[in-house]
Amino acid sequence: MKEFLEASTALNNKYVTRWKMSGKKIVGYTCSYVPDEIFHAADILPFRIRGFGVADVTIGDTYFGPFICSLPKCMLQLAGEGKFDFLDGAIITPGCDSMRRLDECWRKAGSDVPGVIPPFFFHYGVPHKYADYTIKWFTEETRRLITAVQEHFKVEITDANLKQSIAVYNYSRKLLERFDELRTRDNPPFSGEEALAVILAGTTMPREDYNALLEKFIAKAEKAPGFRDRVRLMLVGSANDDMGLVRVMEGAKALVVADNLCFGSRFYTDRVSEDGDPIFELSKRYLGHNDCPRMYGDYQRRLNILEQKVKKAKIDGVILQNIRFCDLHGAENGLFEKDLEAKGIPCMRLEREYGPLVETGRMKMRVDAFIERIQQKRRAVA
Repeated sequence: MKEFLEASTALNNKYVTRWKMSGKKIVGYTCSYVPDEIFHAADILPFRIRGFGVADVTIGDTYFGPFICSLPKCMLQLAGEGKFDFLDGAIITPGCDSMRRLDECWRKAGSDVPGVIPPFFFHYGVPHKYADYTIKWFTEETRRLITAVQEHFKVEITDANLKQSIAVYNYSRKLLERFDELRTRDNPPFSGEEALAVILAGTTMPREDYNALLEKFIAKAEKAPGFRDRVRLMLVGSANDDMGLVRVMEGAKALVVADNLCFGSRFYTDRVSEDGDPIFELSKRYLGHNDCPRMYGDYQRRLNILEQKVKKAKIDGVILQNIRFCDLHGAENGLFEKDLEAKGIPCMRLEREYGPLVETGRMKMRVDAFIERIQQKRRAVA
């Protein structure tokens, strides 16, 4: 766990430092719709931009204003403080309207303060529907991104290199499928907090290093004793890369054994086809795999996915959390709560801020009450 913890809790971790010292480039991205394989094929390190570690959001508030999701504000805060100076590029996607505005606010901050914007700065459009015509459009947008990367960094991204990178990342997804099987077994060998560290590390490390570490971790976990007699929780909703939040939820009585988060299982489910045009296959997979409420007309499928995960992981209760002012997850969590409760699945909705856990006591009290409700239900059935 030490390697995973370091990689997931330090912006400029040793893998990033080593990569930069070797003279190679790093490109950050804000959303899991961006294909990592494109950068891997160009020998560029793809790095998921996060907003953790901020002490205040004075810069974020200056450009965004107060009534908006705190995740992009924290990202902009770190950019303004020079914490992303190791990035050679950044890619912003319209994952939601707040993230779309990050593109505008970051550019404006860069015009006010030289050096805030990385040398390569790209807006990567993502459709809000999954259909034949949107896949076609997204494929062309992906080609536009590849062309821009090749021209700026003076690299060549060939179909052969893309296929090799797809194979490397598909192997990661295969390992993470096994990781999920261990996580959801009757006596999981690691906590939800540890699981999040393992997953987050994959967004900050060279993929070959990550695969090697993940192989060793899984081999040890398969033989490790597991947690027993814990309430089994699933965490759903807004982006969460805070292991402290999971630690508060788990305490001494519960275990987060499954999730449906973009900093979680959502970003590594489904493999890319290794046959055919690699750019088309990448576009098809990245547009289609992500179970995000930004996608129109897909609620029933997302509900079905949650129900399947609840059944597979033997979930006792679902925590539906959202960052304050996150309209997408806030609205959909209300629908999830209604539909899951109707099927007898206990749910709890939790609104929070992204960043330091200033409301730890309130959240812990609510989660403890939810766990007590589940335990009472267990006793009643027994």
